[in-house]
Amino acid sequence: MDGRNRANISIGIEVAIVKKEDQRTGKITTGIICNILTNSLFHPHGIKVRLTTGEVGRVLNIISVSDINRT
Repeated sequence: MDGRNRANISIGIEVAIVKKEDQRTGKITTGIICNILTNSLFHPHGIKVRLTTGEVGRVLNIISVSDINRT
């Protein structure tokens, strides 16, 4: 799923993000969303989130959605 639409993002899902310091290298970090930091419904570079590890970055892809978060 696309990480640019806030409707696709929810706390507790596993995502692939790119951190600010890794944008040039393209290094991808994966983890579980703890907080959603972007307020707008759409962001062309991806919705900014904080992972449970404390890392902050923009969502590139949604890896998995738990059954709890499905509507």
